[in-house]
Formats: sequence, structure tokens, C-alpha cells
Amino acid sequence: MDDGFLMEVCVDSVESAVNAERGGAGRIELCAGLVEGGTTPSMGLLQVVKQCVRVPVFVMIRPRGGDFLYSDREVEVMKADIRLAKLHGADGLVFGALTEDGRIDTELCTALLAVCRPLPVTFHRAFDMVHDPLVALETLISLGFERVLTSGCDSSALEGLSLIKRLAEQVMLSAWCVTSGLFPPGGGITERNLQRILEGSTASEFHCSARSARDSGMKFRNPNVAMGASFSAPEYSIKVADVAKVRTLNAIAKNIL
Repeated sequence: MDDGFLMEVCVDSVESAVNAERGGAGRIELCAGLVEGGTTPSMGLLQVVKQCVRVPVFVMIRPRGGDFLYSDREVEVMKADIRLAKLHGADGLVFGALTEDGRIDTELCTALLAVCRPLPVTFHRAFDMVHDPLVALETLISLGFERVLTSGCDSSALEGLSLIKRLAEQVMLSAWCVTSGLFPPGGGITERNLQRILEGSTASEFHCSARSARDSGMKFRNPNVAMGASFSAPEYSIKVADVAKVRTLNAIAKNIL
């Protein structure tokens, strides 16, 4: 954080990881399934990304899309994925878990944190689905999460800016900020709104995908078949982190912080 801030870019491919680093990202969140908000990436992807970039790579641990209420078998998958991610060079882990009534699942988070250590851990945007964000934040502080990613419990970080600011003020009143605690806004961040979000949240980190669509290299195309459900992304358009967008966001942040 030599420039006073750190930009984390979430990516789901080697190309995006390389582009994020080239554009100035200080950290990568590695996922699969960004259409679903991010799920656990393959260990093959992690291995190759680690060979191609030098910035820290934090690995998403989320066994499926949907809610953050997990079964016992899903928990075993999460624990196994954490162990494998550590084995294959993850620099940090990212997960979140809730109870059925929208509170932090302290028992499960404690168990998963124990498997993650000594690596740093981010509580992801499951935070945006909690019943009471102020209470949830205190719980996460007490559990020992290094950072919490949030859009302010709204559709984007800009829409949730007032809550992000309130949460940041709460962090400043705790001992958490004196150690390693950070509260990066994330969700819908673009070059058009980054300045307002950073100025309004006083954040020292921010989280974005900075993606653009790239046309597929396929010359033969079958328009009658899709590999996913009807809401899935087009087969012949690939979204990747855009070097120019990452650089632009970096420049905006440098002018502010």
C-alpha cells in the first residue's frame, strides 16, 4: 500500500489475473462463477495464477452459489478446499457463513478460521445479507477476521455508502483498526463512482472486477445450443479484467488518497 490504498480485483481466469496485476492491482481475489457472485476456483487455476502473478492471491471458499447457510457436507467441502488452497500457495482465504435467521454463524466461522490459519481471512459479501450489520460487524471483529467486504447491504457500494461510512466509524472506535482490520467497499464499483465511494467511506482498500466483454475467438458458432441456463452469459462473449479499467481506477484512487 505504498500509494496509501490497495485495490483488490476479483478474477476468474489466468488472463484476468495477469491483466489485474498489469493494471496495478495490489491483491487478487480468485474465484470461479462470478455470475453467481463467486465460488471456489479449481486448484489448477490457483496453481497457474500463482505462477503468473506476484501480487497476493486470496482464494474464495464458497462451495456453491445461492445463500450462505451451509449443510454439514458442504462444510466438509469448504474445509477440504481451504486445506488444498493453502497447499497450492494461497496467500489468504475469503469466506462467509450465516445462520438461518441472518446472523453470523459464529460456530462455523470459528471452525473454518482455525483451518485457515495462519493465513489472513476476509469475510465476504455474505455480510450484505445479515439481519443487523452493526451487530454482525462486532461479531466478526471478535472472531478475528482481518477484513470485511461489503456493498453496505445494498445493490452497490454507492447505494450503500451511508451504511459503509457508519460501519467504518464503528471500526475506528474499536481496537480492530489499530491492528490489521480493514473495511473495503465492493460491489458495482466503476470509474464513474469510485471517487464518491472512497471519499465517502474513507476506505484504504477497495474491491472491484473492472471487467469488459471480449469476443470469443471461435469462428464456427452454433446459435441453437447454450451450455448453461437461460440466464447464463452468452457463449461467445468472455468477460475479463480490463487493464485500462484497472489503471483508470488506480489513477482515480491515487488522486484521492
